[in-house]
Amino acid sequence: MFLRTVIITMLALFSFMACQNSTYPNRDSNPAKSGHPNNNKTTQTALKSLPRVKDIYAEFTLDADTSGYSQNQKKMIALLIDAAAIMDDLFWKQAWGDKESLLAEISQYDNANLARLVEINYGPWDRLNGDKPFLPQYGQKPPGARFYPEDMSKEEFKRAQLPEKTSLYTLLRRNARGQLVTVPYHQAYATQLEQAAKLLRQAADLAQNPSFARYLRMRAAALLSDDFRDSDRQWLDTKDNPIDIVIGPIETYEDQLFGYKAAYEAYVLLKDKEWSRKLARFSALLPDLQKSLPVAPRYKAEKPGTDSDLNAYDVVYYAGHSNAGSKTIAINLPNDEQVQLEKGTRRLQLKNAMRAKFDKILQPIADIVIAPDQRKHVTFDAFFANTMFHEVAHGLGIKNTINGQGTVRQSLKELASATEEGKADILGLYMVEKLLEKGEITDGELMDYYTTFLAGIFRSIRFGSSSAHGVANRLRFNYFAKHGAFTFDPETKTYRVNPEAMHRAIAGLSQKILTLQGDGDYAATKQWFEEKGQISPALQEALNRIQAAKIPVDIVFRQGKDVLRLNSETAPAVSSSTNHQE
Repeated sequence: MFLRTVIITMLALFSFMACQNSTYPNRDSNPAKSGHPNNNKTTQTALKSLPRVKDIYAEFTLDADTSGYSQNQKKMIALLIDAAAIMDDLFWKQAWGDKESLLAEISQYDNANLARLVEINYGPWDRLNGDKPFLPQYGQKPPGARFYPEDMSKEEFKRAQLPEKTSLYTLLRRNARGQLVTVPYHQAYATQLEQAAKLLRQAADLAQNPSFARYLRMRAAALLSDDFRDSDRQWLDTKDNPIDIVIGPIETYEDQLFGYKAAYEAYVLLKDKEWSRKLARFSALLPDLQKSLPVAPRYKAEKPGTDSDLNAYDVVYYAGHSNAGSKTIAINLPNDEQVQLEKGTRRLQLKNAMRAKFDKILQPIADIVIAPDQRKHVTFDAFFANTMFHEVAHGLGIKNTINGQGTVRQSLKELASATEEGKADILGLYMVEKLLEKGEITDGELMDYYTTFLAGIFRSIRFGSSSAHGVANRLRFNYFAKHGAFTFDPETKTYRVNPEAMHRAIAGLSQKILTLQGDGDYAATKQWFEEKGQISPALQEALNRIQAAKIPVDIVFRQGKDVLRLNSETAPAVSSSTNHQE
């Protein structure tokens, strides 16, 4: 039986490797043979009209004071950064293919701005502009990225009798006969994952906290097996360590075909103990908040886990999916519905990245689109709280449909991510209302949170239609407009919050989303997205004014061991020669 299993595995891997170039002929090819035009007028016109990196992204340095950390802790941070860098390479493979071949291919244009745009976006498509190609020859981005054969239709996928086809951790490939087969991540990326696991085990040997050391070893084993549930549980039990890492295939946003496949990413984090103490009490309030949701009882019958965690961190390294296009400023994990119901989640607020987005983007946007007398209500404390309760709200509502259609994620498919982000946004604001009413929040007033939330919609809508957050904000803006949550002043061209109508709209939108999720109603959700997920002329006019003011859409980082002054002797460097094997 063992020999048979080995033979089957080897055949699957052979088929997987054999069909890479035929499925994606221009992604792993020799750039000299790519046949892409260099001097035609269309390409030259596209190069001249490229957006400038500095007009889209505000640069921010992920620095931190490590003087209070021991030498072993500094070595650990360096090892974790090296492990995270491997996730960066794996995400390139999932999003595009071979990074170095693509960079070599575009080097013929001698355009540093293009090269930087491609690096930031992990491919030749603009993630903040609906995945529009930077150069026309690259065409439309495949919605399934490299998780599936590019020539595979949804109908073919549905017909395929493959038990693991909807797994978060399998690739779909064609064998030598052209038939679909599944290849587990841990087999497809074995070389890189072995290296990452080794680095995590080395970091574990340096850990003073036994719980964190156990997590690192369990996560190393999980990378090599694609069984992450036990390491997720262990991570939930590891809350007090001053250093942390989130690593592995986690979010499914990159799979815009079905929303099934998880993409590799990583964060290396340093805990902010003072801010974390302020946040600790909110997790215990989740059960009561669940009961108060403005929806029928059957849509809130699940009991959220009470072993949740809410802490603040400074992030010192982003890698992979988390670093592509718009940058995450808060984390709510794990995503595993069973673990969430058993134990809850950990919510990590990335304070330094959040501050960068507020100062460089949100405040300047508010000065353009918010009524002058309401701009005083746009505050960092409200932005921090709205973002924090967005993450807390992921734990509310329902994870499994009420009619036996499986999980919400399975039922809503590629629409699940945007629906979930929309739920978290609106329920987060609903929670703020309730907690202010109960006296649990004492900073600021309700108008601060409402007005900052409205300004935040203009910020997040700019992430584009390829972003789950961008789509969720379009839907919310149009819902708020229909229900009078704000009004537009044509003279000043600014928006004004109407608090009473805003309150009613929050309850109404919460009910709508929770019902769609609980019913697992894919058809109704898709219809809503198609009808109300568009940018209206009035909204586009506001976005044009924001763009004309040259306010960045998002941030891009200077980061790494050099920035943190962790010299090369602190930990072994990642070998670039092995990173690009598939």
